Amino acid sequence: MNKVIILLGPTCVGKTEVSISIAKTLNTEIISADSMQIYRFMDIGTAKPDKNQLSEIKHHMIDIVNPWETFSTGKYIKTVVPIIENLHIENKIPIIVGGTGLYIKAMTRGIFSGPSADWTIRESLIEMEKKQNGFLYNYLKNLDPEAAAKITQNDIRRIIRAIEVFLKSNTKMSEIQKSMTNPLPYEFIKIGLTRERKELYQLIEKRVDNMIVSGLVEEVKRVISLIEKSIYSSSSSFDKPLPPCPSLQALGYKEVIMYLNKKISFDEAIRLIKRNTKRYAKRQFTWFKKEADISWIDITNISDVKLISDTVLNTIKKRL
Repeated sequence: MNKVIILLGPTCVGKTEVSISIAKTLNTEIISADSMQIYRFMDIGTAKPDKNQLSEIKHHMIDIVNPWETFSTGKYIKTVVPIIENLHIENKIPIIVGGTGLYIKAMTRGIFSGPSADWTIRESLIEMEKKQNGFLYNYLKNLDPEAAAKITQNDIRRIIRAIEVFLKSNTKMSEIQKSMTNPLPYEFIKIGLTRERKELYQLIEKRVDNMIVSGLVEEVKRVISLIEKSIYSSSSSFDKPLPPCPSLQALGYKEVIMYLNKKISFDEAIRLIKRNTKRYAKRQFTWFKKEADISWIDITNISDVKLISDTVLNTIKKRL
């Protein structure tokens, strides 16, 4: 069975530089498993590899859709499979790199196949929620209590998706989820990078500070302008309701948008980005605990990329 390497771990742990080093040694290419790096123009906020890094090793699944477009996990799998197959034809072992647990789960354990998005339904549901806060969650509890039990009341995006699935298919989301698609037919070598929580949180704070200095606020403004031009054929003025684009749920983006809309101060936006990123890292660990056969490597207090890469390579070689 053909092999695929997965290098996973929480945000900010140090996957990017390590993966490039490993790809050079193995003479292969990298496939991103990051649900926000797929969007064009969103470079700073999603911590994409920079131009120099992208020139060193070929990366796939980065900058493939516009921020006003949607991209499902199902589309991700359909797009990734031919890339993996082509690399195998070239006798290369693909390296999947990322922290989006759902993408990794879809590859290794399969996903359910639900109906496509329907923006007419979604916009109607959003309007209902605006009129009565909490309406959609109660609606879902009546339609599909099993699905509702797995979703928090504030997770409007997932609530809307569960209702949408029922309205389009007349089948409960919880029932569809039980009929999973098959995992991809490869032998996955899963390597996880981890750091002590305090150190990881310090790296997150440093990254957020660097993002602000690098121009995150201006990047958010540019993306909003592009989205509004694509929908309203006009420039950004922050006075029109933005559509429920998944791209705008990216960490850093939603907080900056709150600042631009004068709902919070600049300092509060930065504080929230740091807090929410730390919470996201914690959720990533929860996701990864559900994955079997991960070889975890603790790189606490280690900043030498070569040292980390050599350790990862030694672990990979034992499983080849």
